[in-house]
Amino acid sequence: MESTDVVSVQVLAFGPLAERLGGRSIPAKVVKGTTVEALIGQLELTSWIDFGLAVAVNGSRVGVDTLLHGDEEVALLPPVSGG
Repeated sequence: MESTDVVSVQVLAFGPLAERLGGRSIPAKVVKGTTVEALIGQLELTSWIDFGLAVAVNGSRVGVDTLLHGDEEVALLPPVSGG
């Protein structure tokens, strides 16, 4: 893997995900073309996908199969419950 294959993304985490990651805004490095799902796995948050985790890249909702190309903002939005 060449260094040009590694890109930066900014992960925005909300609610319990921010607590788990130790902050609301986390920089991450991924290989160009990595899926959102692989990034979630890298962050050790895969179980959240089954709980209804929503993801947005640069402000648009996307599926976990979306490819990352670098310099993107990836927002992880946990399911909301209330009463």
